[in-house]
Amino acid sequence: MRPGLAEILAEKQKEVDTLKKTGLRVERGDRRFPVRDFKEAISSPDRISLIAEIKFASPSAGIIRRDGDPLAIGRMYEEAGAAAISLLTDKKFFGGSLLLLPQLKRVVSLPVLRKDFILEEIQVRESYLWGADAVLLIARILSARQLGKLLDTCRELGLAAVTEVHDTNDLEKAIHCGAEIIGINNRNLDTFEVDLNTTINLAPLVPARHVIITESGIRNGRDIWRLRESGVNAALVGTSIMKSVDIAAKTRELVCAGRTKHGESQVLRHNQL
Repeated sequence: MRPGLAEILAEKQKEVDTLKKTGLRVERGDRRFPVRDFKEAISSPDRISLIAEIKFASPSAGIIRRDGDPLAIGRMYEEAGAAAISLLTDKKFFGGSLLLLPQLKRVVSLPVLRKDFILEEIQVRESYLWGADAVLLIARILSARQLGKLLDTCRELGLAAVTEVHDTNDLEKAIHCGAEIIGINNRNLDTFEVDLNTTINLAPLVPARHVIITESGIRNGRDIWRLRESGVNAALVGTSIMKSVDIAAKTRELVCAGRTKHGESQVLRHNQL
């Protein structure tokens, strides 16, 4: 039986409580890299930039990939044209590791998003020390007060914050708290069902000058083309890339689709079939 959101959050709170007891130790994760501009990297005009994700498992999909060097995958992402990398750092449910973050920063020049369940300020500071350039903040699991405080901490440290939303209530909370980068998760965290219409419906409601990322359920270039008219700036894709036989080729497909101008997509779609 796959774990639900409540179970994941309960386990994460235990990790946070342990972190508070042990404290942040600089020698375990000294900030050796300047913060890379995540927002700028994914805001190129006239394209949907790709945020390629390193993810070996998830509660909804189970084991996604059993083998593969995450550092080699990160290099493939950069060489294939990704604008940024998302790294899952939750160990129990996603098979990730925070230890990979500084290692990844040494082998790629792209900004790296730490994707985890951030509940408290100490996790943001931990992310900074370990080399993250951006963190994920999930509006659904945070009160407006918590979200506002975490966004302030990100600004203090110079980190970008991707505030994830799934419905209009989440979006209103995010905008009210001052979020600048909105990640629209097409996956319902209660049912794990995915619907790209979530982005199509919510993106037009995001105020101008905000950066919009579509997350979850993007399988191929056709999905990227479908989302183009929604005005999104970037697509975060993990499972479909990590499941691919040829990770580099899949990444190039999505990057190419994001760069395709209207009217050229029919030609590329024909070549893809």
